Amino acid sequence: MQDAVLAMLAKEPSHGYHLHARLRRSLGPLGESMNRGQIYVTLTRLERAGLVASAREDGLPERPERKVYALTPAGQQRVATWLAEVGWPKPDLAEFHLKLAAAAAARLADPVELVAAQRRELLRRLREVQQAALAEPAGSGAGLLLEGVVLRLRADLRWLDACEHAWSGAWLKAGSGAGSAEDPTVEDEVEGG
Repeated sequence: MQDAVLAMLAKEPSHGYHLHARLRRSLGPLGESMNRGQIYVTLTRLERAGLVASAREDGLPERPERKVYALTPAGQQRVATWLAEVGWPKPDLAEFHLKLAAAAAARLADPVELVAAQRRELLRRLREVQQAALAEPAGSGAGLLLEGVVLRLRADLRWLDACEHAWSGAWLKAGSGAGSAEDPTVEDEVEGG
């Protein structure tokens, strides 16, 4: 969650309420259970760690002052590191989706390239597991386990294909000026568009 919040702040400084709305919209139905308080706790931790800084913004008469959070240089570095990670031992699909949404929203990276990096890692692991499965004697319990790992990796690769298809259209539209680089569900409704 911390890295996703940091990446959302890479686009622009924001209030906690706005960040919460953007993250919920990015996750769709999975975001319905996201607690607004979790965002504020995360922002406080990130501020203590020196990854974000806050400033008070004068509110409207009906609203009190609010804190606006922005990335520090250390926060910017952490976002860059997070975007470059290609780990997939136990994928958190929601976090990977947020990585793609945040990368596109802040124009930090091409989501299709992030998908390609993950695909390369999964293909490498798939080759290793397939080789290990071939070395197992027929009917061994380990062979069955390895078959399960192969099936899981293949399913993850299919999901990455779907991600690439979805994001390649959004990213290409943004490059031509015809639309937003963001997943249309991420920002459009939050921003009123």
